[in-house]
Amino acid sequence: MSDLQLSLIGLGIVLVGGVFAYNKWQERKHRQLAERVFRSEHPDVLLGRMTGVAPGGAQDAEDGRIEPAIPPGQDKEADAVAGLLASDVPGLPAEPPQALADPAVDCIVRFESAEPIGGAYLWQAQLQAMDKLARPLAWSGLNERTGAWERLTANGAGDYRRLRAALQLADRRGPLADSELTVFLNGMQRLADEFLAVADLPVRNEVLARAAEIDRFCAGVDIQIGVNVVATGAPFPGTKLRGLAEAAGLILREDGLFHAADDAGATLFTLSNLEAAAFVAEEMKTLATHGLTLTLDVPRVATGPLAYDRMIALAKQLAIGLGGALVDDNRVPLVESALDVIHDKIVEIGQRMASQGLNAGSTQALRLFS
Repeated sequence: MSDLQLSLIGLGIVLVGGVFAYNKWQERKHRQLAERVFRSEHPDVLLGRMTGVAPGGAQDAEDGRIEPAIPPGQDKEADAVAGLLASDVPGLPAEPPQALADPAVDCIVRFESAEPIGGAYLWQAQLQAMDKLARPLAWSGLNERTGAWERLTANGAGDYRRLRAALQLADRRGPLADSELTVFLNGMQRLADEFLAVADLPVRNEVLARAAEIDRFCAGVDIQIGVNVVATGAPFPGTKLRGLAEAAGLILREDGLFHAADDAGATLFTLSNLEAAAFVAEEMKTLATHGLTLTLDVPRVATGPLAYDRMIALAKQLAIGLGGALVDDNRVPLVESALDVIHDKIVEIGQRMASQGLNAGSTQALRLFS
């Protein structure tokens, strides 16, 4: 055997040994990170609950069922565990703010990597991994340079070692389904494998139970109040209708509805056409309709009773100004006693929501009732 052959064999052995050593080093780093993530058992914030009000309005003590709590704060134990992962960057917040990942309404997965991951690269990878997921999913990462958690976007330029994926548990379509959770958990594991990271995946049944509880409570307070102004003679002319609506402070938006908004621009109630056609600014001069509907989406409005009073006052003005009558969906005239009952119901709904830490019109409510 020639010297050249011996040299090549020796070089090959060195290269193989180097690759093996590098792989063992990466494996050791990955194992250490996993051990740090799962070092201690900590309660999942999704399981946090308290005795509450049943959807029917009464506490259900006989079967032991309790309604979900909407906790305002973060999980202390989870913060402590996450703090272990940040031992090399003391002083940085362990968890993202509620606006980025809310343990009350989200399934949050901790995603930790020993090496920085490009935010834009991860964004594209998670789009592929979650391409069949229809639920709202938000990613956030800790910017160790600025010390702040920030939302990941397609155009983000940051690099992150600590990330959180927050999947919304319920909305008006219902609770998170088992098939949707499967897509999410499988996708998170695929991403963890791809980026040599650790995904702290939750217990499936606990997540689904939490989603069902949230949905059950929301279903009990998900009420929209609608009153109608119908013509008693000639149809309502669009120009006069628009004038009365705008004089009352309503704005016609692209969705074909007149919106009454608060100082921040949030919708208090809407005015729509009782007939099929939507309102279009360019067509209001030629429009004529036999009825209007004013609608208040109770859980989405912070000042529900006040907004309702304003809505009813406008409905009465429209009835007088256009020559119509104020009626319910069955065309039964709405007398003052009936209007008072509705007002009291709105107050009750607001109190029930607040008792669970879910305030009407809050960011949580806007997400859940969407």
